[in-house]
Amino acid sequence: MSTIPLSLNVNGRDYTIQVEPYRTLLEVLREDLRLTGTKANCLEGECGVCTVLIDGMAVNACIMLAIRARGRRVLTVEGLGGPDSMHPLQQAFIEHAAVQCGYCIPGMLMSAAALLAEEPAPDDEAILDGLAGTLCRCTGYVKIIQAVQAAARQLAANPSGTMGDGTS
Repeated sequence: MSTIPLSLNVNGRDYTIQVEPYRTLLEVLREDLRLTGTKANCLEGECGVCTVLIDGMAVNACIMLAIRARGRRVLTVEGLGGPDSMHPLQQAFIEHAAVQCGYCIPGMLMSAAALLAEEPAPDDEAILDGLAGTLCRCTGYVKIIQAVQAAARQLAANPSGTMGDGTS
């Protein structure tokens, strides 16, 4: 099948690549751009481990055609922050031991980032609602909720805590 050009911004960097029109955003991120922090699991939009932000909204990259991201801003977990410059959510997940196997954590972080951008001081119920699309089979959600609350407090105290692409 023939390819089509796709221009998009991922983690603050502009890309133009050739893609087959049937490929998902998850495939393009992992295979073409080598951004493997976004995980692949169910490939049906059920588990949420592939969650990325598209123009600030959480979406399942496994069921979104890559061409639908044309001209949009995509933020992956790599763009949220890295070892030398962690986002408050990443730091809070570490400090609150909100990780067991870690497979779902990229999706959890991205869902939580979308939640905090929309609701800076969420209560437990809002956090659970915001994370409902991302399943964790290893842990209860208590430590995850505590981590999101801690990150919300940190972001409120330091509003300049930005995501890797310069957005907050």
